[in-house]
Amino acid sequence: MSDNTFHGWVGLDKDSVNGKLVEMDYQVKPFEDTDIDIEISHCGMCASDLHMLRSGWGPTNYPIVVGHEIVGKVIRKGASVTGLEIGDRVGVGAQSSSCLKCYMCTHDNEQYCPDVVSTYGMSYPDGSPAMGGYGKKHRVPAAFAFKLPDSIPSEIVAPMMCGGLTMYSPLKRYGAGPTKTVGIVGIGGLGHFGLLFAKALGCKKIVAISRSRSKEADARKMGATDFIATGEEGWAGKNVHSIDLIISTANDVNIPMSDYLMLLTIGGYMVQVGVPEGPLPNFNTFPLIVSNAHLTGTGIGSRQDMRDMIKLVSELQIKSWIVPRPMSDVNQVLVDMENGKARYRYVLCN
Repeated sequence: MSDNTFHGWVGLDKDSVNGKLVEMDYQVKPFEDTDIDIEISHCGMCASDLHMLRSGWGPTNYPIVVGHEIVGKVIRKGASVTGLEIGDRVGVGAQSSSCLKCYMCTHDNEQYCPDVVSTYGMSYPDGSPAMGGYGKKHRVPAAFAFKLPDSIPSEIVAPMMCGGLTMYSPLKRYGAGPTKTVGIVGIGGLGHFGLLFAKALGCKKIVAISRSRSKEADARKMGATDFIATGEEGWAGKNVHSIDLIISTANDVNIPMSDYLMLLTIGGYMVQVGVPEGPLPNFNTFPLIVSNAHLTGTGIGSRQDMRDMIKLVSELQIKSWIVPRPMSDVNQVLVDMENGKARYRYVLCN
């Protein structure tokens, strides 16, 4: 087998999302002095994996290996790699490369670098494909691998590599803390991390926002102090100007944006992190104007955000709500994930 040939579960077309990944060999980038190879022990399953497998965000370049919540041990390191040793346990998230030289990269915004390479679905500068973590091994530039403390179990930290970071980063960026009321839209894989981290950051109030109250008990155990069910009549009017920061994980095109904006306090922020497979709906601009509201979005988080998140998780022993499943059962797990059965994050285990 070639040094650049790995083995895992490969999507060959958009039907692969229906539990039709193929176990086979595939090609990865040539090994460079700045790279490491990881023997994968765990990989979280993210909604992004499903979107990419079915070409939901535009045509996917098949074949593809998805999975960007990777944990494993270093089994090979390049000559230029410092700070990591063979045998170290590391995590890799949704970004695997950037130029490391531009303004964004030198100001803790590597995720916005023009030369960003995602952990799967893109190509490295030499044209070789970036392949993800649904497999036995992973190759990645060491600059985007993070050494993990022994205090965090692998299955707990794996889904934090993308899902956790995606929620931690905007909470920190927009000032979540003891003086703020924070709302989390969507109590799923992302949303549950929003509640966990809002609690860890000591937010004054934490409002879970969901269509129904079916997950209210879970949300309160995660840290929610209040709950809004958008399926109930008059929900928006009862909660006008009550939330300082809303982070929306909504993943569909029917987001009631005008109503959410009316929930914001004067000068409040709504941050969209969910990425629907289509445009957001038109919405009335008056909620923006009358509340001096800010509507924005963020992508994953920086390397410093990742380090800060890992430190917080270790110190406070924050626990992801996970369902571990064997990597070999990945096709059935895809089907279960698509059917909304995750409570609240599937983790594939080798």
